[in-house]
Amino acid sequence: MSRPEPQVLELEGWKRRRHFEFFRHYEKPWFNICADVDVTALVSRCAEPGGPSFFLASFWLSLVAANGVEELRYRLRGDQVVVHPVIHGGTTVLMPDETFAFAYFDYQTDFQAFAVAGAQELDRVKNGPGGLEPRTDRDDTIHYSVIPWVSFSSFSHARTFKSDLSVPKIVFGKHRRVGDRRLLPVSVEVHHALVDGLHVGRFYERFEELAGNPALLE
Repeated sequence: MSRPEPQVLELEGWKRRRHFEFFRHYEKPWFNICADVDVTALVSRCAEPGGPSFFLASFWLSLVAANGVEELRYRLRGDQVVVHPVIHGGTTVLMPDETFAFAYFDYQTDFQAFAVAGAQELDRVKNGPGGLEPRTDRDDTIHYSVIPWVSFSSFSHARTFKSDLSVPKIVFGKHRRVGDRRLLPVSVEVHHALVDGLHVGRFYERFEELAGNPALLE
């Protein structure tokens, strides 16, 4: 499918220009936040007979939230910052031999269409030859991982220390019961030249709001 070209952000007059220049050449310019997201309503909906996949539902809702935060659509390209109109998602997938591979999902505004395409992509990868096949030619994505065995409280990524790597990384852990709620640990890692804690906070707020309204999946 054809994808719209990103727009170059005009740095002159950008309110974060000083912050951009300050952080862009750090040896480690990324910061990470881990927080719980209340997914009680979403877990309940997915557990119903014929309910959607929790993985695909939470993945899609988080992409909806991320697309709504402009700063999470910023990417570094040399000395420029570009703004993608839409961002998609790639995630790790556990293979039958207990290694993992990468699967990629194009964002769609309709969950049902996204879920059908997502299930097909998962089936393709799980029944494929294995191997990672990273799409390093694209930065209109968010890199996801899922660790459904651990309800973590912190997270650190394997890294190549190239300060121009600016694709956000989001990790889902194992959701757990706390009282009458189900909480999903979510790690978000971003490049500080492009994104501040305020913007990550907006992502968490929006994601939790969306997860509390599973009727959006219908």
